[in-house]
Amino acid sequence: MAFSRKALALTTAASFSLALTGCMGGSSIPSASTPITQQEAQQGAQYHPQLLAEFGGALTGPQAQYVEQVTKNVAVQSGLGNARDSFTVSLLNSSVNNAFAVPGGYVYTTRQLVTLMNNEAELAGVMGHEVAHVAARHSQRRQQTAQRNTLLGGLGAILSGVLLGNSEIGNTLSRGLLQGSQLLTLKFSRSQELQADDLGIQYLTSAGYDPRAMGTVLSSLAAQNALDAQLQGRGDARPPAWASTHPDPASRVRTALAKAEGLPGTVTNRNTFLNRIDGLVYGDDPEQGIIEGSTFIHPVLRLAFTAPQGFYMMNGTRAVTINGQSGRAQMTLAPYNGNLETYVRQQFTALGGEQQQLAPQTLERTTINGIPAAYGVARVNNGNSQVDVVIYAYEFANDRAYHFQAIAPAGRADVFTAMFRSMRRITASEAANVVPRRIDVVTVQRGESVASLAQRMAFDDAKEARFRLLNGLGSNDQLQAGQQVKIVIKSR
Repeated sequence: MAFSRKALALTTAASFSLALTGCMGGSSIPSASTPITQQEAQQGAQYHPQLLAEFGGALTGPQAQYVEQVTKNVAVQSGLGNARDSFTVSLLNSSVNNAFAVPGGYVYTTRQLVTLMNNEAELAGVMGHEVAHVAARHSQRRQQTAQRNTLLGGLGAILSGVLLGNSEIGNTLSRGLLQGSQLLTLKFSRSQELQADDLGIQYLTSAGYDPRAMGTVLSSLAAQNALDAQLQGRGDARPPAWASTHPDPASRVRTALAKAEGLPGTVTNRNTFLNRIDGLVYGDDPEQGIIEGSTFIHPVLRLAFTAPQGFYMMNGTRAVTINGQSGRAQMTLAPYNGNLETYVRQQFTALGGEQQQLAPQTLERTTINGIPAAYGVARVNNGNSQVDVVIYAYEFANDRAYHFQAIAPAGRADVFTAMFRSMRRITASEAANVVPRRIDVVTVQRGESVASLAQRMAFDDAKEARFRLLNGLGSNDQLQAGQQVKIVIKSR
């Protein structure tokens, strides 16, 4: 949650969310050899700075240059005129496993997804997939759907179907609760995803890379989803539907591997890739706050809180989302004028939007761990049932406040009470002890094993499972002396 530098500006960024779908009309897909048009380039340039802000900013330096180089090398295989110069490639400072593209040749991958890869061919495959979305003008086709069903409304329906039932009030409230950075791009259709996979494999082959890399990176992503589900206590391996623009990678693995069968191309550049990503931040960047088990701690903002038992958290650029079977919440902020009661009422109004007049039915002041606080509750009819909406706000300075916005079935919002009361300031020494995790590429020495290297992973749980997944190792795969592998360490 990167509030320390640009949060107030980001609180007004929700209005830009639809723009990422593109606003080009037409029902046909231009030829992949059609150059990027001036209108497409202008559109991408308009939204690019906002996208960077929403996803933690663009990294610079050798690692970002390497990602750009590999991406442009595969982009020229797309047939787009002047492809190398027409693409803008960004390595995003985000802990979400994601990659995406917008019209005009703007292609993005998060550093977290890069850390999951194990060779250059996999990087080329992922970025080739995104180049394919641009070449096939998939965003323009998405816009036709988006014009009928707006981005946040559609994603809100996903949540309301899970928690609230499919109703307008559920959609309205969910729109306010689901505006983290991972919500800003629409899902492509399944056919578009498969077409981008196919084109990406073609680009890999043309560039001389091992075309199986598309399948292996999808396999790693599916395995990561499964491990995340296990560690977070979710009942299945699917990621939350609103958190991924590339859903269900497991279903695409076999298809991608089958289509790569018999195609030429053998280059993987594994060691080159590993050496180039050595030192890349893994997981949360402390400047955006970090999740440690059930606790969120932000060393820059000097705050911490603990999620309820049985809930899991996702750290976005503008908000921390707290998910569970009995409710959903976010911790975020908004402009503050020094009056907590007014602040709470404003957040209810913002949640309700234009179609739903939402106001607290109760509003109280309190103090939480020495922090002035105020909270309001509204019970809202939701079809045949009711839900409780809670805004719980904290004044950290005369011009700075943070708040939780939570929603739960009527009478069950107390599931969040302990979390509301856990908000606290952290000391300077606590803040100083928060350091990032980083990728450390090491060479396997004689006598070392999966088990021994896994013990060096900077986690308290699932060390071997994390190590195997990070290195694309199956449950029976072993290491050989001289082999390079990734581990995760804590280092400034």
